[in-house]
Amino acid sequence: MEKMNKKERLRELGLLRQTSCFEGFNNLAAYHMGAYECEHVSPYTKSAGNVNSLIVFVLQDWASHESLSRDMDLEVAQHGYTLSQPTNVNLIDFLSRHFGLILSEVYVTNLFPFIKSGGDSANIPMRYLRQAARVFGIAQIEIIRPAMVVSFGLQVFNALRSEFGHRQVANLKTGINNPFRTEFTEYRCQSHPGALGKINRNHRGSVEEDWAAMAGAFRNLAASEGP
Repeated sequence: MEKMNKKERLRELGLLRQTSCFEGFNNLAAYHMGAYECEHVSPYTKSAGNVNSLIVFVLQDWASHESLSRDMDLEVAQHGYTLSQPTNVNLIDFLSRHFGLILSEVYVTNLFPFIKSGGDSANIPMRYLRQAARVFGIAQIEIIRPAMVVSFGLQVFNALRSEFGHRQVANLKTGINNPFRTEFTEYRCQSHPGALGKINRNHRGSVEEDWAAMAGAFRNLAASEGP
């Protein structure tokens, strides 16, 4: 019953995303006659939707107007992500090597659930990221109640920090070194798993070491959850 209850509550958030939109952005239904539409807040959750996962991964946003205006991608429509994209290849690799998990065993979402103008690198102002964190991101996390949330990128981490009343951090290294806790969950910052994120972090640290440390912390948290 508890599992079904979680799913129903998450579907309600998905319906809220479907029937609302932040000003200046688009909804998924606006593209290819709704071919990318789904019941989730983020289509990524199609492939990573374990509502009982003890770890939740939060990427920033799913797609841009420019990318969705191209020919429809059947692979993306089916899986909720591009299998060959470095972001996804790296995430699956890190997840396997450091956590011993596959994508379907965890929960992955995007903090910002609407479609931004411009290309994939277009900026989303922090006020909208915070609003998305408040309305959709934290709501999902509170339903799932994981031991750990991994925020990919400084913007995602700072949006969540701000909504919990913490000061924003100045850079990725500081974010990685300063996780914060709520009653049930530890929030951690990690470099974006895409190629550029790995390159930028490796200039000042080691992505492999970051993931190893995060996995160790997760095992300790998971052990404290009990059977």
